[in-house]
Amino acid sequence: MQASPDAAKRNAAYAAIEHIKNGMVVGLGSGTTAAYAITALGERRKHENLQILGIPSSYQAFQLAVQNGIVMTTLEENPIIDVNIDGADQIDPQLNLIKGLGAALAREKIVAASSRHNIFIAEEKKKVSVLGEGNHPVPIEVLPFAIALVQRRIQAFGGSPLLRETRGKLGPVISDNGNAIMDAAFGVIDDPTLLEHQLKMIPGVVETGLFIGLTDIVYLGTNSDVKKFERKR
Repeated sequence: MQASPDAAKRNAAYAAIEHIKNGMVVGLGSGTTAAYAITALGERRKHENLQILGIPSSYQAFQLAVQNGIVMTTLEENPIIDVNIDGADQIDPQLNLIKGLGAALAREKIVAASSRHNIFIAEEKKKVSVLGEGNHPVPIEVLPFAIALVQRRIQAFGGSPLLRETRGKLGPVISDNGNAIMDAAFGVIDDPTLLEHQLKMIPGVVETGLFIGLTDIVYLGTNSDVKKFERKR
Protein backbone atom coordinates (compact mmCIF):
# COMPACT_ATOMS: atom_id res chain seq x y z
CA MET A 1 0.00 0.00 0.00
CA GLN A 2 1.44 3.38 -1.01
CA ALA A 3 2.11 5.77 1.84
CA SER A 4 -0.28 8.70 2.13
CA PRO A 5 1.39 11.89 3.40
CA ASP A 6 -2.00 13.37 4.28
CA ALA A 7 -3.01 10.38 6.41
CA ALA A 8 0.37 10.31 8.17
CA LYS A 9 0.22 14.03 8.97
CA ARG A 10 -3.37 13.77 10.16
CA ASN A 11 -2.59 10.82 12.45
CA ALA A 12 0.33 12.67 14.04
CA ALA A 13 -1.78 15.81 14.49
CA TYR A 14 -4.64 13.96 16.19
CA ALA A 15 -2.21 12.34 18.63
CA ALA A 16 -0.72 15.73 19.50
CA ILE A 17 -3.99 17.53 20.17
CA GLU A 18 -4.91 15.00 22.85
CA HIS A 19 -2.52 16.98 25.08
CA ILE A 20 -4.68 20.10 24.80
CA LYS A 21 -7.04 20.72 27.71
CA ASN A 22 -9.71 23.33 28.39
CA GLY A 23 -8.35 26.75 29.30
CA MET A 24 -4.88 26.27 27.84
CA VAL A 25 -2.82 28.79 25.88
CA VAL A 26 -1.68 26.92 22.78
CA GLY A 27 1.13 27.65 20.34
CA LEU A 28 -0.07 27.13 16.77
CA GLY A 29 2.66 26.12 14.35
CA SER A 30 2.96 26.76 10.64
CA GLY A 31 3.03 24.51 7.60
CA THR A 32 0.92 21.70 6.22
CA THR A 33 1.30 19.28 9.14
CA ALA A 34 0.59 21.89 11.82
CA ALA A 35 -2.45 22.93 9.78
CA TYR A 36 -4.01 19.52 10.47
CA ALA A 37 -3.59 20.16 14.20
CA ILE A 38 -5.22 23.59 13.98
CA THR A 39 -8.14 22.15 12.02
CA ALA A 40 -8.51 19.29 14.51
CA LEU A 41 -8.53 21.77 17.42
CA GLY A 42 -11.29 23.63 15.62
CA GLU A 43 -13.29 20.39 15.47
CA ARG A 44 -12.80 19.85 19.20
CA ARG A 45 -13.92 23.42 19.84
CA LYS A 46 -17.20 22.74 18.02
CA HIS A 47 -17.92 19.25 19.33
CA GLU A 48 -16.49 19.48 22.87
CA ASN A 49 -16.81 23.22 23.47
CA LEU A 50 -13.03 23.29 23.97
CA GLN A 51 -12.02 26.76 25.14
CA ILE A 52 -8.42 27.67 24.34
CA LEU A 53 -6.38 30.73 23.37
CA GLY A 54 -4.07 30.42 20.39
CA ILE A 55 -0.76 32.12 19.67
CA PRO A 56 0.06 31.64 15.96
CA SER A 57 3.61 31.55 14.62
CA SER A 58 2.70 32.96 11.21
CA TYR A 59 -0.01 34.82 9.39
CA GLN A 60 -0.95 31.56 7.66
CA ALA A 61 -1.51 29.90 11.06
CA PHE A 62 -3.43 32.97 12.25
CA GLN A 63 -5.82 32.85 9.29
CA LEU A 64 -6.48 29.12 9.64
CA ALA A 65 -7.07 29.41 13.39
CA VAL A 66 -9.57 32.24 12.91
CA GLN A 67 -11.38 30.20 10.25
CA ASN A 68 -11.67 27.39 12.80
CA GLY A 69 -13.05 29.65 15.53
CA ILE A 70 -9.98 29.61 17.78
CA VAL A 71 -9.65 32.76 19.87
CA MET A 72 -6.32 34.52 19.35
CA THR A 73 -4.05 36.06 21.97
CA THR A 74 -0.49 37.43 22.10
CA LEU A 75 2.71 36.83 24.02
CA GLU A 76 2.25 40.23 25.63
CA GLU A 77 -1.08 39.08 27.09
CA ASN A 78 0.01 35.49 27.78
CA PRO A 79 3.81 35.26 27.90
CA ILE A 80 3.83 31.58 28.92
CA ILE A 81 2.34 29.09 26.47
CA ASP A 82 1.09 25.80 27.93
CA VAL A 83 1.57 23.57 24.88
CA ASN A 84 3.00 24.32 21.44
CA ILE A 85 2.24 22.07 18.45
CA ASP A 86 4.33 22.49 15.31
CA GLY A 87 5.75 20.54 12.38
CA ALA A 88 9.35 19.62 11.55
CA ASP A 89 11.40 19.09 8.40
CA GLN A 90 14.07 16.78 9.89
CA ILE A 91 14.31 15.12 13.32
CA ASP A 92 17.42 13.41 14.70
CA PRO A 93 17.61 10.70 17.43
CA GLN A 94 18.16 13.38 20.11
CA LEU A 95 14.96 15.10 18.86
CA ASN A 96 16.85 18.12 17.56
CA LEU A 97 15.15 19.56 14.50
CA ILE A 98 15.57 21.41 11.26
CA LYS A 99 12.57 23.66 10.62
CA GLY A 100 11.75 26.60 8.41
CA LEU A 101 10.76 25.38 4.97
CA GLY A 102 7.61 27.48 5.46
CA ALA A 103 9.74 30.59 6.18
CA ALA A 104 8.30 31.07 9.70
CA LEU A 105 11.33 29.82 11.65
CA ALA A 106 11.98 32.93 13.76
CA ARG A 107 8.44 33.20 15.09
CA GLU A 108 8.22 29.42 15.44
CA LYS A 109 11.33 29.42 17.65
CA ILE A 110 10.03 32.32 19.75
CA VAL A 111 6.77 30.44 20.32
CA ALA A 112 8.67 27.24 21.15
CA ALA A 113 10.99 29.05 23.58
CA SER A 114 7.92 30.56 25.28
CA SER A 115 6.26 27.17 25.80
CA ARG A 116 6.22 24.87 28.79
CA HIS A 117 5.76 21.89 26.52
CA ASN A 118 6.71 21.49 22.84
CA ILE A 119 5.18 18.79 20.66
CA PHE A 120 6.42 18.37 17.09
CA ILE A 121 4.55 16.32 14.49
CA ALA A 122 5.67 14.92 11.16
CA GLU A 123 5.55 12.04 8.75
CA GLU A 124 7.73 9.08 9.74
CA LYS A 125 10.16 9.79 6.87
CA LYS A 126 11.22 13.06 8.57
CA LYS A 127 13.19 11.05 11.19
CA VAL A 128 16.87 10.87 10.16
CA SER A 129 20.03 9.47 11.71
CA VAL A 130 21.72 12.88 11.63
CA LEU A 131 20.54 16.39 10.75
CA GLY A 132 21.54 17.50 7.26
CA GLU A 133 21.15 14.00 5.88
CA GLY A 134 20.57 14.10 2.12
CA ASN A 135 22.19 17.56 2.09
CA HIS A 136 19.01 19.00 3.60
CA PRO A 137 19.54 22.76 4.02
CA VAL A 138 19.19 24.84 7.17
CA PRO A 139 16.79 27.75 6.62
CA ILE A 140 18.10 31.06 7.97
CA GLU A 141 16.23 34.33 8.38
CA VAL A 142 18.45 37.25 7.37
CA LEU A 143 18.17 41.03 7.42
CA PRO A 144 18.06 42.11 3.74
CA PHE A 145 20.93 44.58 4.29
CA ALA A 146 23.16 41.69 5.46
CA ILE A 147 22.53 39.15 2.69
CA ALA A 148 25.96 39.50 1.04
CA LEU A 149 27.82 39.37 4.37
CA VAL A 150 25.88 36.33 5.61
CA GLN A 151 26.46 34.46 2.34
CA ARG A 152 30.20 35.14 2.50
CA ARG A 153 30.53 34.10 6.16
CA ILE A 154 28.58 30.86 5.61
CA GLN A 155 30.79 29.97 2.64
CA ALA A 156 33.86 30.63 4.81
CA PHE A 157 32.96 27.75 7.14
CA GLY A 158 31.94 25.31 4.45
CA GLY A 159 28.26 26.01 3.80
CA SER A 160 26.49 26.52 0.49
CA PRO A 161 23.97 29.36 0.97
CA LEU A 162 21.17 30.04 -1.48
CA LEU A 163 18.74 32.93 -1.25
CA ARG A 164 15.22 31.48 -1.41
CA GLU A 165 13.28 32.81 -4.41
CA THR A 166 9.52 33.03 -4.70
CA ARG A 167 7.63 30.91 -7.19
CA GLY A 168 5.53 32.63 -9.82
CA LYS A 169 7.13 36.06 -9.45
CA LEU A 170 10.60 37.55 -9.27
CA GLY A 171 12.30 38.27 -5.98
CA PRO A 172 13.24 36.62 -2.69
CA VAL A 173 10.87 34.98 -0.21
CA ILE A 174 10.09 37.49 2.55
CA SER A 175 9.17 36.36 6.06
CA ASP A 176 6.32 37.76 8.15
CA ASN A 177 9.04 39.88 9.80
CA GLY A 178 10.07 41.48 6.49
CA ASN A 179 13.35 39.56 6.21
CA ALA A 180 14.91 37.33 3.56
CA ILE A 181 15.16 33.54 3.87
CA MET A 182 18.42 31.79 2.99
CA ASP A 183 18.79 28.01 2.69
CA ALA A 184 22.30 26.86 3.57
CA ALA A 185 23.44 23.28 2.98
CA PHE A 186 26.27 21.94 5.15
CA GLY A 187 26.01 18.23 4.40
CA VAL A 188 25.83 16.04 7.48
CA ILE A 189 25.72 18.22 10.61
CA ASP A 190 27.84 16.42 13.22
CA ASP A 191 27.46 19.16 15.85
CA PRO A 192 24.21 21.11 15.40
CA THR A 193 24.81 23.12 18.60
CA LEU A 194 28.14 24.40 17.27
CA LEU A 195 26.63 25.23 13.87
CA GLU A 196 23.77 27.09 15.55
CA HIS A 197 26.29 29.16 17.50
CA GLN A 198 28.40 29.90 14.41
CA LEU A 199 25.38 31.06 12.42
CA LYS A 200 23.95 33.21 15.21
CA MET A 201 27.30 34.99 15.56
CA ILE A 202 27.06 36.33 12.00
CA PRO A 203 25.81 39.94 12.04
CA GLY A 204 22.47 40.12 10.25
CA VAL A 205 21.32 36.58 11.02
CA VAL A 206 17.97 36.92 12.76
CA GLU A 207 17.34 33.23 13.45
CA THR A 208 18.16 29.75 12.20
CA GLY A 209 16.02 26.69 11.56
CA LEU A 210 18.08 24.57 13.96
CA PHE A 211 15.88 23.79 16.97
CA ILE A 212 18.24 22.40 19.62
CA GLY A 213 17.00 21.10 22.97
CA LEU A 214 13.48 22.47 22.60
CA THR A 215 11.56 19.25 21.98
CA ASP A 216 9.53 17.38 24.58
CA ILE A 217 7.54 14.98 22.38
CA VAL A 218 7.61 13.99 18.72
CA TYR A 219 4.75 12.16 17.06
CA LEU A 220 5.64 10.52 13.75
CA GLY A 221 2.64 9.49 11.71
CA THR A 222 2.23 6.64 9.24
CA ASN A 223 -0.83 5.58 7.25
CA SER A 224 -2.12 3.46 10.09
CA ASP A 225 -0.52 4.53 13.37
CA VAL A 226 1.67 6.99 15.25
CA LYS A 227 5.06 6.55 16.89
CA LYS A 228 5.86 8.59 19.99
CA PHE A 229 9.33 9.79 21.00
CA GLU A 230 9.87 11.68 24.24
CA ARG A 231 12.74 13.68 25.69
CA LYS A 232 13.04 15.03 29.22
CA ARG A 233 14.28 18.62 29.42
